[in-house]
Amino acid sequence: MSDRNGLLRTAATVLPLALIAGCSSLSGDGGGEERSLVVGTTSAPSSLDPAAAWDGSWELYRNIYQTLMTVPNAGSSPEPDAASSCGFTDSSNRAYRCTLRDDLTFSSGSPLDARAVKHSFDRTRSLKVKSGPSSLLSSLDRVEVAGARTVVFHLKKPDATFPFVLSTPGASLIDPAEYPMSKLRKGSEATGSGPYTLKSYTPDKEAVLARNPDYKGAAKVRNDSVTIRYFAQSSRMVKDLKSGRIDLTYRGLTPRQITAFQDGEAQGKDAVELNEMTGTEIHYLVFNPKDPQARKPAVREAVAQLVDRKALVRRVYDRTADPLYSMVPAGVTGHTNSFLDRFGEPSKAKARAILRGAGIEDKVPLTLWYANDRYGEATEREFKEIKRQLDASGLFDITVEGRGWGDFQKGYLKGDYPVFGRGWSADFPDADNYITPFVGKDNAMGTPYPSPELTDKLLPRSRQQSDRGTAGKSFAAAQKVMAKDARLLPLWQGKVYIASHKDVAGVEWAIDASVIMRMWELYKKSSW
Repeated sequence: MSDRNGLLRTAATVLPLALIAGCSSLSGDGGGEERSLVVGTTSAPSSLDPAAAWDGSWELYRNIYQTLMTVPNAGSSPEPDAASSCGFTDSSNRAYRCTLRDDLTFSSGSPLDARAVKHSFDRTRSLKVKSGPSSLLSSLDRVEVAGARTVVFHLKKPDATFPFVLSTPGASLIDPAEYPMSKLRKGSEATGSGPYTLKSYTPDKEAVLARNPDYKGAAKVRNDSVTIRYFAQSSRMVKDLKSGRIDLTYRGLTPRQITAFQDGEAQGKDAVELNEMTGTEIHYLVFNPKDPQARKPAVREAVAQLVDRKALVRRVYDRTADPLYSMVPAGVTGHTNSFLDRFGEPSKAKARAILRGAGIEDKVPLTLWYANDRYGEATEREFKEIKRQLDASGLFDITVEGRGWGDFQKGYLKGDYPVFGRGWSADFPDADNYITPFVGKDNAMGTPYPSPELTDKLLPRSRQQSDRGTAGKSFAAAQKVMAKDARLLPLWQGKVYIASHKDVAGVEWAIDASVIMRMWELYKKSSW
């Protein structure tokens, strides 16, 4: 690691390049400083169409599209964004009315009215893209236009989480003229009404965002433009951060890079500042019920009995993550350690007894699949560590395979993988969002998880409770069911690390309750 002065000298030598890239460049019009930043990430969008993606694409959607509701910085309850007011109109939480702000427009110039809102929701539900967020709207029955600026959402059943749903990028508002009802929008353009317009986009390379002068909403935009650069390797991203080509990194730092930054800060040798925040991102394994081995309860239970989460986060993540014993992470109301309660500490003897009790005497062959370009470079080591643990028991014969995200996603949606790894960041800060998306026939994993006790009893009961704290009993029972089924195996809960140059401010406010970056909160200290 370079010493502090050496790093500063390096940054100085690349300043002209940073100027060309638009980082802290001078405005040609007024001669003042243009408030611009360059952000690096390893999480590139899979689509620009909000109906097509329920993944890391939401990072971009949050900044260029608008939603009716939003969760503010210092709060956990949704408040109006594109709407001027929203609320349930009945005591049973089945009719939700929203009135839009005056004179809203899309970046195309078209009006954002009640008709456009209805189109946005009807389109997502009609297209029903497998990789999209249509199942997030499963409680919605129909959208009624009740005037030029008013819509009423009629729900199939009581759903106290619906205001949260309206705050997610899955409920992004789109221009009917640009996004047809019958097909997805292709190409490298996007039309929204959010804090930024998408000035240009190069897939897997770069997105250039410019402040939207016509934006009307809750966000206070503190910069003029943000360039998001997508990196295939975190090593290149960190190199560009240290050289001054980017101002900030978000998503993709490896544990070793994080600890290196921590050591540099402690020794006063880095011009880079590391921000650590509580995270609610989880990583887990999904068992495919179509696979002849993964469909067996005893096989799933044996894996759950063997995986040593403490060793995993110690060996692979250098304690930059925490062991996770439930699909609902610690810090979210309703969390329990259901898998620890059921399986206790890792035990070869217990795993052997589970398999033998089901008449399984031979080693169980399983292939574990992961996305090799999605969750950071440590993912490969993570799956090798899981393989090491399972093989060491003498009960399994594990193969590990990786694919790029595009092919990986297509594969798991088709049911190609016996067991595969996924990451999940909350759509909204409620325990419901760590359970409901994964269960039922049509879920976010593309792997059916039938459970009448969850889908017909516990989750509907929790959604009748407007006070989300009182729903904890239902969520505790749901987590017990999930531990018993072991169709999903929680592994670890991440922390949020953002590395930035010390002249970048607003970082502490830039991460929303869903751990998505709100670019409008960032600014250069010298610009304000």
